[in-house]
Amino acid sequence: MRYSPDLRKRVLDFIADGGSKAEASRRFSVSRRCIYNWLEATDPFTYEKPGPRKPYRIDLEALTEHVKAFPDSTQKERAAHFSVSQRCICYGLKKIGYTRKKRHSLTRNNAL
Repeated sequence: MRYSPDLRKRVLDFIADGGSKAEASRRFSVSRRCIYNWLEATDPFTYEKPGPRKPYRIDLEALTEHVKAFPDSTQKERAAHFSVSQRCICYGLKKIGYTRKKRHSLTRNNAL
């Protein structure tokens, strides 16, 4: 939730006049973390939108080539290689038709 610049100014003036951050938090009904963020900001009266995120989509052709070149890599290692989340790798592997290994040990064939 964004607070008005007027409220921010009143809170920061209260602290500049010698009031404590905890008292300002109670008096103006603002969290202490929010007050600390305003005090640390270069310009506490403006709102900065979050910056651009990294692309969350992965190139499926590059992932296919990587799987062929390194078949034993884990999803975590692949995620580090492509600089994406592990979940993104999981979705990408599903799209190209690879499934995760279901059994950790070999099964015996009952037919003799």
